[in-house]
Amino acid sequence: MGSILDFWYQMVDNPLLFIAVTLTLGVILVNGWTDAPNAIATCVVTRCMPPKAAILMAAVFNFLGVFVMTLLSPKVAETITKMVDFGSDPNLAIIALSAALFAIVLWATLAWMFGIPTSESHALIAGLTGSAIAMHGSLEGVNGNEWIKVVYGIGISVVLGFGLGWLTCKAVTILFRKANRPKTEPFFRGAQIAGAAYSAFMHGAQDGQKFMGIIILCLYMSRGESIPQNMEPAYWIMILCSVIMAAGTAMGGKKIIKSVGMDMVKLEKYQGFSADLAASTSLLICSLLSLPVSTPHAKTTSIMGVGAVKRVSAINFGVVKEMVLTWVLTFPGCGLVGFLMTKLFMLIFT
Repeated sequence: MGSILDFWYQMVDNPLLFIAVTLTLGVILVNGWTDAPNAIATCVVTRCMPPKAAILMAAVFNFLGVFVMTLLSPKVAETITKMVDFGSDPNLAIIALSAALFAIVLWATLAWMFGIPTSESHALIAGLTGSAIAMHGSLEGVNGNEWIKVVYGIGISVVLGFGLGWLTCKAVTILFRKANRPKTEPFFRGAQIAGAAYSAFMHGAQDGQKFMGIIILCLYMSRGESIPQNMEPAYWIMILCSVIMAAGTAMGGKKIIKSVGMDMVKLEKYQGFSADLAASTSLLICSLLSLPVSTPHAKTTSIMGVGAVKRVSAINFGVVKEMVLTWVLTFPGCGLVGFLMTKLFMLIFT
């Protein structure tokens, strides 16, 4: 794959590659400040950690998640690289990819402005798909065998998130039913901080790999080469994605912390711990199954499962409806923007 110095020389020699990589890094940065706050939302709203300390912790564990999980299994990155085909012309391919990335940044920024925890994972997949359709004028450029993993990931993450959230919270409730509530506070404060760190780690592990897959696509497409089987990302790509995502996380995301941690369900510390543990375990299982899934999907459904232990009415279904609507709109919405941006970019740059 070459060194980071080779990578820099390629970008200097190829302005289209430079644009595509810059947009990719922009998407990673946006992901850091829009998706990463989901990992620490419960920890902040239950007052286990102040926002600044929690954001710093999330940045560190996002970095570790990208790096460590990729060393263990880069399968999620491979899925993203094989999902679409932009054709054999390297210039057209880079133009289409740049258009898709521009669409993702636009979509994610609008969602962040309204404080809605939309999924950059789904926006990424939708933008790439819309762009590939624009390139080919049909579904020929979409790899159905890889795309179906997205559908599996949505279903599995929703079921796991809600189910594990309910089971974990129910188990904690039973185990500590006779405990003196004030005396358990220090334990659950520490447990929730650990759970938030675990959640941030798994966010990096999932989303970091997706964006590494895009940088790898950029490199090979710019040279008109196919991505080899059993490809292993270079260390410098892992570090680059980790640092950019960590920087985005450090920029914050208070609107999303409020939407996820405060508006949906009023959480106590033991409930926040249960939600973090359930969501992170859901992400871990999906990562090991090579399924690209959404961190907000896993986190919000786990919070719903936790809330359902006490009573279903504890869930604010108005907020849930708003989030579900956003997820449902992301695929056609961002896909359409990706399609239109690709047509526009091709008119401008070809």
